[in-house]
Amino acid sequence: MKRIGKLLYEVQKRVAVITMNDGKNRNALSTQMTDELIAALRTANADENVGAIVLTGNGSSFCAGGNLAEFQEFVSMDVPTLYEDGLRSTQLFQMRRELTKPLIGAVNGAALGGGTGIVALCHIAIGSEDAKCGLTELKLGLVPYVILPLVRRAVGERHMLELMLSARILSAHEAKAVGLLHEVVSREQLLPVAIEKASEMAKFSPLAVKMGLRAFEETAEMGVEEAMRVLSTMRLVSFKSADVREGAQAFLEKRMPQWSGK
Repeated sequence: MKRIGKLLYEVQKRVAVITMNDGKNRNALSTQMTDELIAALRTANADENVGAIVLTGNGSSFCAGGNLAEFQEFVSMDVPTLYEDGLRSTQLFQMRRELTKPLIGAVNGAALGGGTGIVALCHIAIGSEDAKCGLTELKLGLVPYVILPLVRRAVGERHMLELMLSARILSAHEAKAVGLLHEVVSREQLLPVAIEKASEMAKFSPLAVKMGLRAFEETAEMGVEEAMRVLSTMRLVSFKSADVREGAQAFLEKRMPQWSGK
């Protein structure tokens, strides 16, 4: 296991496990934490020995959202500097456009504000029984600008408006009911279940997984007809791939496929 600033990073069973490790600050999204998360996700995404990624936190919180000490600094910034900082801060929440491997969130406690944004960023999110989610920004006189598109996509417009305007905190089962979490397990089971799920996904063709994630992201805002045209082109690429030939041959020979990712 490597310690990288405020993170821990290790690879097991073709799964990269990234752990936010700033428990004393409830794994808040400081500038350092945000930059290190982006770098770690890119490292895992580029590693041929990694087929899926698990993101979790150390301590009682998954991620408490923005760093309040830094928020106070933002108030004194001039407008151009604050604007540029805002653009930089959105990079983490745009990582879905870059990731070609599944990102599974193992939500081990409170995930508030930007922490809920990270839950929505994950392709799959599993929560412990004591996990909590919520858009609490209005309590600070703020609006969840950066994470609004991701959370809205995860829960839908009606739930998004209610969560934002009430600033209420959801229990794990409430978060599952609105679509933020896929599954709720005990805290003891959380990381093993997340790693096992990621490990199963890592067994699939890397090319097929990559193409599936790209198909999902690239057609997200398209109408049905336009999406069908794009997906028909992507389908051609898949059918001409070595992995499709290997998958079919392995099925016929009743053996495990040996993927090349090509």
